[in-house]
Amino acid sequence: MNKILFAGLLALFATTVSAEGASCNATAQEKKLAGAAKNSFLKKCEQDATTRCDALAMEKKLAGAAKNSFTKKCVKDAVGTP
Repeated sequence: MNKILFAGLLALFATTVSAEGASCNATAQEKKLAGAAKNSFLKKCEQDATTRCDALAMEKKLAGAAKNSFTKKCVKDAVGTP
């Protein structure tokens, strides 16, 4: 019984992670962007991530420092490391 529950939770987690997609930097590398095209793509991607993260914070009814902290981490995760 526990194995079935664990497998179900693992499948749900995998679906959630894949729905988020790759980070902005990973996507830029996959598309082989460089120079101004890469900078433009990353700027737009970060703006989109900020919008999504703000919406998630509102859904979670966060405010003040909790909202700022959540949004900052959410955007950082979405952008990824260069």
